[in-house]
Amino acid sequence: MMKTIVKFAVIGALLATAACSRPAQQGALINDPYANMGAGGVGVGTLPGTAEHFKATAGDTVLFPVDQSTLTPEARTILANQAGWLNQNQGFSALIEGHADEQGTREYNLALGARRANSVQEYLVSQGIASGRLRTVSYGKERPLEICSTEECYNKNRRAVTVVSPGAGM
Repeated sequence: MMKTIVKFAVIGALLATAACSRPAQQGALINDPYANMGAGGVGVGTLPGTAEHFKATAGDTVLFPVDQSTLTPEARTILANQAGWLNQNQGFSALIEGHADEQGTREYNLALGARRANSVQEYLVSQGIASGRLRTVSYGKERPLEICSTEECYNKNRRAVTVVSPGAGM
């Protein structure tokens, strides 16, 4: 009985000491002057002229209907925003990734993804982006956002994604 009381006393003392000790610093606090800028708006907390800002303000993804590579009016609006951003940020280049849903053969979806990426590239070039700043790749159905078998989910995978990075040419 006495050993048990001593054990509890030691544990209590250790807990009390631990509670009073100062926690280790996890690193210096950073004061970010751009954090929460434009509260409630698009691009909140992103630094202008960065890939994150591009994604937040212009949008990096356009969607396509089934078996199509023709740009929808919504896609054209997003791409016009992308072109504006790229024209203002000449030091960036872009990789345009073409994707497809999981329906169809691997070969068909690779070709469809390539057509989608090319549609985006052609639109951006028509908006004044130098073709040397743009590159395309098709992933077909190999990189889905979601693995599924519903139409709602398939819609998310029928896309082209513009990935920007510093460097005027690739």
